[in-house]
Amino acid sequence: MRPLRTEMSDENIDLRLIKRLLPYLWKHRIRIAIALIALIFAKLANVLVPVALKNIVDALDDPSELLVVPLGLLLAYGALRFSTTLFQELRNAVFARAAQRTTRQLTLDVFKHLHELSMRFHLDRQTGGVSRDLERGSQSVSRLLNYLTFSVIPTLFELLVVCGILFMSFEVSFVLITITTIVVYGVYTIKVTQWRLKYRIEMNKADSAANTAAIDSLLNYETVKYFGNEVYEFDRYNSHLMEWEAESVKSQLSLALLNVGQGVIVAGGLIALMIMAASSVASGAITIGEFVMLNAFMIQLVIPLNFLGTIFREIKHCLVDMARMFGILDEALEIEDGPDAKPLESGEYPIVFDKVSFSYRPDRQILHEVSFEVPAGKRVAVVGPSGSGKSTIARLLFRFYQPDSGAVFIGGEPIDQLQLKSLRGAIGVVPQDCVLFNDTLAYNVAYGRPGAGEAEVLKAIDRANLSGLLARLPDGLKTQVGERGLKLSGGEKQRVAIARAIIKDPPVLILDEATSSLDSISEQAIQSALDSVSRRRTTLVIAHRLSTVIDADKIYVLDAGKIVESGAHEDLLAARGQYHQLWKIQQEQAEKVTE
Repeated sequence: MRPLRTEMSDENIDLRLIKRLLPYLWKHRIRIAIALIALIFAKLANVLVPVALKNIVDALDDPSELLVVPLGLLLAYGALRFSTTLFQELRNAVFARAAQRTTRQLTLDVFKHLHELSMRFHLDRQTGGVSRDLERGSQSVSRLLNYLTFSVIPTLFELLVVCGILFMSFEVSFVLITITTIVVYGVYTIKVTQWRLKYRIEMNKADSAANTAAIDSLLNYETVKYFGNEVYEFDRYNSHLMEWEAESVKSQLSLALLNVGQGVIVAGGLIALMIMAASSVASGAITIGEFVMLNAFMIQLVIPLNFLGTIFREIKHCLVDMARMFGILDEALEIEDGPDAKPLESGEYPIVFDKVSFSYRPDRQILHEVSFEVPAGKRVAVVGPSGSGKSTIARLLFRFYQPDSGAVFIGGEPIDQLQLKSLRGAIGVVPQDCVLFNDTLAYNVAYGRPGAGEAEVLKAIDRANLSGLLARLPDGLKTQVGERGLKLSGGEKQRVAIARAIIKDPPVLILDEATSSLDSISEQAIQSALDSVSRRRTTLVIAHRLSTVIDADKIYVLDAGKIVESGAHEDLLAARGQYHQLWKIQQEQAEKVTE
């Protein structure tokens, strides 16, 4: 995955991330404005609490006002305390929907982008790591919005108001000590937080690596058991967790250093102010009520100062977490609709490969100027040994990749000029390796056309020769197939793939080794279903077993990425070329199995 960080400074990157959030926030600007107004009232009420407390103390010090005035001030004091809580909760209630909806929309955008990325990206990805990046990033969005909108700005506002009251009520020296404390505290917090960010980054990397290892191991549970590698997997997972533990400890130790330093700075400023205030009370320069107000203000300043330190640290952590998520959004789309892409029109759908060359890597050429045609409504097969490039042809037709040269046509149109949704909607695929969702049998069959009714699902199951399996399942259509369909056999999973294609009912069908997981008896049973499904459809059969394509209208033999022979089954046998050799080998193998 391409990293988000470039030659820009950390500050520029942080600003860039925040700017990318603004379009999401702008949709909720009215709610945010109302929440900010409520927050301003809450902060004003909070700042006036020490002023009310000062007046109460001074009134209590005056015997003539002992009964009337303090009662009114006490009621005002209580009202201010309640107003602070009231407006803060109003803020939370108003802003909650904006924050959660922004998080949801951004997470959905990343999820959608992941599905739009090419097969090349998904073959290189580490599922566990991507999952953790998405999880941490989405969780950070909501926290960051709350920190920036309702913590940083309001806290700075509160600090300014308090400093203004101190300036009007006390000597300049009180204000200078307060401002100096705030500045030193801020500089120290920023410097130390920047220094310790590297531990957070390394901790996230170790966490993603550990999650990747865990998911990879669990997905390959059977393989782990086959080779008795439980201890090896434990050690591999533990090694990543140990890295995470080491970086996490460093992060916590550096956090302790940050907190201790912040405490020293705040305590120093508070002590200096209290010494000056006590001296002023002794000399009669200020009243006891003003001393109490000053102390209350300082306590009120210490809380947001500590909070600002925590906020700044958490904001940096959020930005680090979000950077990986936005890194996914920054991945360029290799395959996407062009500006003039059009839908595939209904009608006949012949397929043409015209001098198509393709390579997954520059040093590994897969196809060399491959040309062939699948006439509309006909059944054409591409056969050849493993590694000859047969499945690559299916992936190119489905536009998982773009050819290096040449062109692919369907319905007379170059597929790179067609809308992807329209193109892929017209093609049904029965893949060689059918991976199922961890859901019910009905869900997996109906996935070919979401919303299909139970009657349609049962009909597709029957045509795919799955009725026998369905009858043996206690829960019927509601049977859970397990992670990746592990509760079903390979042949059963492949029949589910066939049922999906049946229920999708596409005009173009790709059978990519569609019977490779079936035994000979099951193959014969399912072959008739496939013949029925492919009848009157433009069908491309990718096969290694030649016995499955003898009825094809035309067969192309692919070897080392080149078409070396073509013709009907009998013609190719009579030519005694490579097809004949493959047929002879497979027939001998079949005879040995029957013996």
